[in-house]
Amino acid sequence: MKRVLFVAAAAALLVTGRAGPVFPDVSKLPSNPDPPDPLTMVDGQRVTSREQWFQRRRPELKALFQHYMYGWFPPPVQVQGVVTYTDARFFEGQATLKLVTLKLAAAGAPETHLLMVIPNHRASPAPVFLGMNFSGNHTLVTDTHVPLPTSWMPRPEPSAADHHALEAGRGTQIHVWELEQTIRRGYAVATYYCGDVEPDTTNAAGGVRETIRRPSASDDWGTIAAWAWGLQRAVDYLVTDSDIDNKHIALVGHSRLGKAAILAGAFDDRVALVIPLQAGCGGTAPSRGTVGESVQRINISFPHWFCGEFKKFNTQPDLLPFDQHCLMALCAPRSILLGAAVEDIWANPAGAFDMLKAADKVYRFLGADGLAAQTMPETNRLVDSNLGFFIRPGKHSMTKQDWQFFLDFADKQWGKPRTE
Repeated sequence: MKRVLFVAAAAALLVTGRAGPVFPDVSKLPSNPDPPDPLTMVDGQRVTSREQWFQRRRPELKALFQHYMYGWFPPPVQVQGVVTYTDARFFEGQATLKLVTLKLAAAGAPETHLLMVIPNHRASPAPVFLGMNFSGNHTLVTDTHVPLPTSWMPRPEPSAADHHALEAGRGTQIHVWELEQTIRRGYAVATYYCGDVEPDTTNAAGGVRETIRRPSASDDWGTIAAWAWGLQRAVDYLVTDSDIDNKHIALVGHSRLGKAAILAGAFDDRVALVIPLQAGCGGTAPSRGTVGESVQRINISFPHWFCGEFKKFNTQPDLLPFDQHCLMALCAPRSILLGAAVEDIWANPAGAFDMLKAADKVYRFLGADGLAAQTMPETNRLVDSNLGFFIRPGKHSMTKQDWQFFLDFADKQWGKPRTE
């Protein structure tokens, strides 16, 4: 009976787009202790052709992830990019600093303040790493032309007080993003403060979930989906910027922002490479995992991150009709690089590697290269196949060494950027 109900819901879903109440309640989903086969439809039918994957199974998976986990994205809105400042002598003439304000064509919508650093000595538009930062653009540079964010800041720290950014935070996160290292390798970087799109708090005010579409149902979007939607709007701008190679856009994010990066990349074919670093539960680690953070723990600690439906899986993740390998499979045949740290057990490095292995099946089915390793690599060794992986010493953080792996992987997948 459970199978019949779920098949009926899937059929209605494919007709209506946003299915809403036609989905069965979580209690009526069949239990599956193992990660579901990404090439098997919810009605049990096997995917047997490339067309069937792209026309039926991939849309089905997108809808399932939205309804049961992340919440439904609203449609995109028009984005206008306004350049507010440029400095062609940044990093002693190696790069151009460009500040761009992204304005959404919706009443009251927040503005996103994009910091772009673009290499000067290039023979063509630059490939770019796009990602959100945790503490504001001003923490990544010492240049006082980069303004402090006016958005809500999450907690008291040297860079913020009373939920407002402080000048004392300027330059304190330089070594997290290592902008100059990336520029020297021929890549551009575009980044913005995640709170410009949606504050990282329950009952957030002023973000896109209040101004674009206020959540009103248990499957409406949570903060992770809001951040992913915001990344897609930044891509809307980047593909129009003549300084940027719009065929070589990489999304990068650490921890909770890595969860948003893999979600945005899975739903946006314009993204050529996704790098979710230490994204853990709700990102790249299995929901069915027994190591590190669990579905229940993440939903209790961060109730705003996911939609209300996901909380129904707190004690029964075996009922999920997908796992995170299916989200990775939505990126196929595009590249993914997962990064981990030896001491970051909370993010479940081994479980994330298993998810990558499980996604390989779809890549191979589509005739694309997948993961060129069957076991986790030794520390500090980069698996640089189309599905890539590395694990380094250390803890939960983003470091200069991580960026070296990012750059080496991009060089392998795209070729080294051409310089003048």
